[in-house]
Amino acid sequence: MNNYAKQRTLLIIFISVALIYVSRLFYIQIVDTSYVFYAQNNVLQEQTIYPARGLIYDRNGELLVYNDAIYDLSVIPEQIKNLDTLSFCKVLNIDKVEFINTWARLKRQKGYSPWKPIVFQRQITIPTYAAFQEKLFDFQGFFVEVRTDRKYKHNNAAHVMGYIGEVTDRDIEKSNGYYRMGDFIGISGVERTYEKELGGIKGTRYVLVDSKNRTQGRYKNGEFDTAAIAGKNINLSIDQNLQALGEALLMNKTGSVVAIEPKTGEVLALISSPTYDPNLLVGRERGNKYMELLKDPAKPLFDRPISAPYPPGSIFKVIMSLMGQQEQVLNQNTTYGCHRGYLFVGCHAHNSPLALRGAIAVSCNAYFCQVYRSLINNPKYKYVEDAYNEFYKHAYSFGMGHALGIDLFGEGPGVLKKAAYFDKLYGRHHWQALTTISMGIGQGELGITPLQMANATAAVANRGYYMTPHIVKRINNHANPNPEYNTKHWTTIDTSYFPIVIEGMQDVIEHGTAYIAKIPGIEICGKTGTAQNPHGKDHSIFFAFAPKNNPKIAIAVVIENSGFGATWAAPIASLMMEQYLTGKHDTRKALLERMLKGNLNHRNDSTTTKTQ
Repeated sequence: MNNYAKQRTLLIIFISVALIYVSRLFYIQIVDTSYVFYAQNNVLQEQTIYPARGLIYDRNGELLVYNDAIYDLSVIPEQIKNLDTLSFCKVLNIDKVEFINTWARLKRQKGYSPWKPIVFQRQITIPTYAAFQEKLFDFQGFFVEVRTDRKYKHNNAAHVMGYIGEVTDRDIEKSNGYYRMGDFIGISGVERTYEKELGGIKGTRYVLVDSKNRTQGRYKNGEFDTAAIAGKNINLSIDQNLQALGEALLMNKTGSVVAIEPKTGEVLALISSPTYDPNLLVGRERGNKYMELLKDPAKPLFDRPISAPYPPGSIFKVIMSLMGQQEQVLNQNTTYGCHRGYLFVGCHAHNSPLALRGAIAVSCNAYFCQVYRSLINNPKYKYVEDAYNEFYKHAYSFGMGHALGIDLFGEGPGVLKKAAYFDKLYGRHHWQALTTISMGIGQGELGITPLQMANATAAVANRGYYMTPHIVKRINNHANPNPEYNTKHWTTIDTSYFPIVIEGMQDVIEHGTAYIAKIPGIEICGKTGTAQNPHGKDHSIFFAFAPKNNPKIAIAVVIENSGFGATWAAPIASLMMEQYLTGKHDTRKALLERMLKGNLNHRNDSTTTKTQ
């Protein structure tokens, strides 16, 4: 190539590069004005607009949870200039050591960037906020963000509503950057399950600031701003009056209550005792109060109704009655005698022999040991394992042995062992009904959560099906959209076998072991249970539904270490059913007073725990 050609090639390359630069500059300066935004970033401040979190109401529109404004001191580290540390610490009422430690902690957090806003101090007081605003020009890079924290109108239903707290590094990572350090998120209860609906969507505001950190106005009249979208309001299925009564009745007792509307699966009350005031986990002391509750030996944070498996005791005889009929080893006329027990299983004194209805009414252990023996040793099955698998299948269909799917975090499956468990324990074909006979009366290898107990009661009340229990009834005045909550789960028991069992449950109330639970004018069907507890005194258990026809409420009560089912659990359930069905609970004043004043814990409780 001659010199002329080389020069021409170089000239073409030079002109092409020049044209590219000129074109790019023209685009940046004339066509795309957004580059102005980035060029001026050193005088812009990006502020997060936090949405109002959705409100929470009960099923009748009673406000339960609302919002309260709080002020967080945030900072963009890159914009800090000539900070007077002494003056800054004086305004915030902190010392230099705390200032240094805070900076070190913030820099260690995942996602830290000197160009992004970060919360320096959460929830400063209003006087501190006012003092800081007066000296804002001295503290370049710092600004106050207004957001909301939760307030609870009532001091109950803590386990249902849950609480919010600061996001973790994992929360930030899972959110793909939506959450940042210092943001709040639902940690437990409805706040956690429905975080997406309650939390809303954050907005962003860009403001111009001068060299003294004073706001000069909105950038381009808010052209680049995005509005925050408030969270959706939620109506729980909980009845606040029923919940409050239940928590009062469980004061100074350890246990649970779960009440369900049978036709819908809506949870009317869910009570765990001991519990705590939800307002404790609000504000700057949230972390300290949480640790106090966590260390409390009474375990007020433990959600017993959905997590704790208990031996169901005699309430399981209702399920046994239905299984026996389904497997054709029992009918309403089947009679067994009782001689104060069956082999090594004892029983109390009562009329004998009895048919099915009478056996339910007086809760005969011997009768239901015989039913269990006939089930497991059923000759139509070649092996005992096959017969037990049918037992397992029937119990499972009532919601036992697996999580039901309630819209609360932490639900446990309970305990329902498969045949393989006993094969491993005793050897295949080396066990039979007598090996596991205590299961026939709700003991042994059985553990049922109070939620599962109430759900099984609802299945009996519905004559064969249950709806998935759930806490949220409406979202923004629309029915909860989860299709699972409108699906009937049928048990393996034919509907024709329920009437005689329900008659027996009514007899329990009318003249049987739970006569104390009778409410004049209301037909109640129930069953008491006294569950043996290897760790102490027996548990008092009761489940019931009412009215007998077109039932409106199914309820299960467990009072730990308190003896017979009729002593504590049945009266508490009766008072709550009366409240829900009639709006009154004080017609039996002596019974009410005994339940309210009963102290089964016998200890001085901490100031942070509501022992119920």
